[in-house]
Amino acid sequence: MKKILVSTALLAGVLSYAGGFRVSLQGVKQLAMAHTSAHAEDASVAFFNPAGMSFIPSKLSVVAGGFGASNKVTFQNLNTLQSTETDNPLGTPVYAAITYKPIENLSVGFSFSTPFGSTVKWPDNWEGKEMVQKMELKSYYFQPMVSVKLAPWLAFGASYIYARGKVDWDKAVTQFNGQVNINDEKASGHGYGFGFYFRPDPKLDVSIAYRSAIDMKAKNGTATFKFPTQTPYSLLKLNAAGQDGFSATLPLVEEYTIGLTYKVTPKWQVSADFNYHGWERYSKLTLDFDNAPIGNQADPTVLVNPKNFRNSKTFRLGTQYAFTNVIYGRLGAYYDESPYTNENFIPETPSFDTYVITGGVGFKLKQFGVDIAGGYAMPQYRNVNNANLGFYGQAKARAFYFGLGLSYNPF
Repeated sequence: MKKILVSTALLAGVLSYAGGFRVSLQGVKQLAMAHTSAHAEDASVAFFNPAGMSFIPSKLSVVAGGFGASNKVTFQNLNTLQSTETDNPLGTPVYAAITYKPIENLSVGFSFSTPFGSTVKWPDNWEGKEMVQKMELKSYYFQPMVSVKLAPWLAFGASYIYARGKVDWDKAVTQFNGQVNINDEKASGHGYGFGFYFRPDPKLDVSIAYRSAIDMKAKNGTATFKFPTQTPYSLLKLNAAGQDGFSATLPLVEEYTIGLTYKVTPKWQVSADFNYHGWERYSKLTLDFDNAPIGNQADPTVLVNPKNFRNSKTFRLGTQYAFTNVIYGRLGAYYDESPYTNENFIPETPSFDTYVITGGVGFKLKQFGVDIAGGYAMPQYRNVNNANLGFYGQAKARAFYFGLGLSYNPF
C-alpha cells in the first residue's frame, strides 16, 4: 500500500483552542496570561521551551493541570435559512511536567501534554453529513529533554518528542444510504524541539523556541461501512464485517515562538508572544484504502480532497500582578489567525479568526502553588464559500474554557 499524506481532517480539533487543530492549553498559569511562554518559574516552562528549565529557581519542580473546554459551532444555509449547531462534548486537555538539576548548569526534564485534539459532533442528518458527522481526536506528546546553561544569562535546551494518537471519524455515504467510520488507535510519530532562553537583565526574560512537525504514521487503520443491505459490501470489496483497511501518514504542524517577559516593577510583569504555525503542509486530504474503489478512476482506492491550508500567526499579550507574596492576579488577550480562507472552510476543522481574553489567579503556599484560569473566545463569523465541496452559508461559533493547575517546588 502506498505511503500517503492524510490532511488535518483526520486530526481535527476545533476553534476554541487555536487556529486549525492546535490545542493551546499546556499551562494554567500561562493560559491566564494569554498562553505566553517566557515564564521560567516552574516545570510548566518545559513544554514551551526546554531551555527555560535552566532558569527555574528550584532544583526540583513538578507541575500538573487540566482544562475544560466548551464550544459550539453554528452553520446556516443562507438559501434555506436552515441552521445547524454542533453538540460537542466538553474537551479535557491535560499536561504534566517534572524538571531536575543534577548539577549546577545541567537540567533534565520530562513533559506530557495534549497539544492536538478535540471532538466535533454534527447531527447525523445535517446537510454536510457526507463530510463529517463526528470526529474525535486524541493525541499525546511524551517529551524527555535537557538544558545546558551556557552562561549566567543564556541557556540552550532540546527535546525528543514521541507522539501517539487516535482518530475516530464518522461520515455518511449517501450513495448507498449508509455510513463509514474511519478509526485508528495506534498512530505514532517522532519529532524534536529546541530553544534558547535569555535573561540578560534580572528584569527581562526572552524565549526563542522551535517545535518540529511530526508525521503520525497510521499503519493499521480500519474503515467500517454500514449499509441497510449487504449489496454494497461486494461492490466495495469489503469483508464480511463491512470493513476495509487503510494506512496513512498524519501530519502535525510545526511551530516557531518568540516570547518575552519584562518586570516593570517587583510586583508587576508584562509578557508577549508571537507564534508562527507552518500549516502549508496540509494541502490535501488523501485516504488510501486497501480495496474499496471509492476514489478516482486513475486509482480507485485513493480518495483525494484539496484543503489548501496556509501558514498562520498568533499574537499574545499578558500580565501578572502580585497583590501579596501569596496571591497573584493575571490577565491576557490574544489574536489567532485561521489557517484557511472562506473558500476552503471545512466542517471537520471549523476554524475562525479569533480574539480571546483570558484571566486567572495564582496562590503560592510555601512549596506548593495553585493556579486557576479561564478564557473566553470571540470567533469572527465566516461567509462559507467552498465551491469544491459545494458548501455555502455562514458559520459562527462561541467558546470558553477553564483550567486548574498545581505545582510543587520543594528545593
